[in-house]
Amino acid sequence: MLKEFKEFAMRGNVVDMAVGVIIGAAFGKITTSFINDVLMPPLGLLMGNADFSDYLITLKAGAEGTKAVTLNYGQFVNSVLDFTILAFAVFMMVRMMNKLKRVGEAPAAPAVTERTCPECKMTVHAEARRCPHCTQALAA
Repeated sequence: MLKEFKEFAMRGNVVDMAVGVIIGAAFGKITTSFINDVLMPPLGLLMGNADFSDYLITLKAGAEGTKAVTLNYGQFVNSVLDFTILAFAVFMMVRMMNKLKRVGEAPAAPAVTERTCPECKMTVHAEARRCPHCTQALAA
């Protein structure tokens, strides 16, 4: 069982996925910091408030020794913007990597759409079973 686990853990896809998760987590922290520390303060200033996380609706006021029950929609807005910017950045990275990958590849050969009838030598569609000119059965 230990040998099978070692083979599974050292398989290329598993190692690649682990590296992707680690780099993704680090990239997520950078993006979150960019949003919270660079993007949101000027955006909040334009909206007349210092921070989106201050936007909330009080559902129940706090009593003695208890906290108020609040609906923190400002933090939700922060999270949605964080996700949107992170998803766009990942999309751009994948797009760039796909372009770089395609540069080294040879162009794909065009699909065959026609062939020649062996009996009458006329051009017929590649998926035809019989020649429309001489009705010869065509090999598949």
